[in-house]
Amino acid sequence: ERRLARAGVAHDKDELAGIDVQAHVLEGRLVGLGWIDEGHVLKRNGGGAGVRRHRGVVARHYLLSLVFHNQSDNISSQIEAYEGILRDSGLPDVPFHSEPLLNGHKAYEGLTIEQRKKILSAFGSFVRHLPISYCTFSYERREVVDPMQLSANMRRDISNFMFDNLAFFQSFDDVKVYYDDGQDVVSRALRDSVGFVLSKSVVERRRTTMTDYRLEQVADYLCTIELAAIKYSVGEDGGTYERFFGGVGAFKRNWLKQARRKRLD
Repeated sequence: ERRLARAGVAHDKDELAGIDVQAHVLEGRLVGLGWIDEGHVLKRNGGGAGVRRHRGVVARHYLLSLVFHNQSDNISSQIEAYEGILRDSGLPDVPFHSEPLLNGHKAYEGLTIEQRKKILSAFGSFVRHLPISYCTFSYERREVVDPMQLSANMRRDISNFMFDNLAFFQSFDDVKVYYDDGQDVVSRALRDSVGFVLSKSVVERRRTTMTDYRLEQVADYLCTIELAAIKYSVGEDGGTYERFFGGVGAFKRNWLKQARRKRLD
């Protein structure tokens, strides 16, 4: 019998193994003169899917990343290794959040760009060593009329994705969705699509362990990489992307290729 594994604790005896679905939504990042301008994360704003502004700039993209983790795969050693790298390098162990890291805001204020680049590199290495997979859906703002349409589009895309990977999802005893920040447009799409495809109730959980929090940060990171891919593809990478990821060739080789080895197509 497969059982649920949690980082740093013994296996729980009353729960069968399931798969984590960590959801993260990234809204509207725009690139300007040497800086990067990002709309706040939808699920943290609680806002709708209409025209959104961040520092006076209209959001242009909505990205939804889902990270899948088999709970029987303990990732405490990878977490400890990542935290050890930060500690040995004299870097702060703050929750990974791409927008303030790239811009030097909030918890990253006061850190040099070299320090922030080291944190980004360390987190990228952490993600590459994790036993996870992911998918990302992107939506252009001009194609989204209102929150209901965005939720419907997400529900459609998540359902189609799960049908395409039905054997994978049916191999688990249950699906636990970790998405508890109150953005109804996303939680409804997740709940409806997973319940519809698998014909079973969805177990919704709140994050309680470091594993849960780190996996949410992984979803943030993957959203950032996928949005960067969109920007590089249309020549909108700008100075900030180039400072952190390099030119388009270096980005594809060192960041995008590494991330997409985890992508569940």
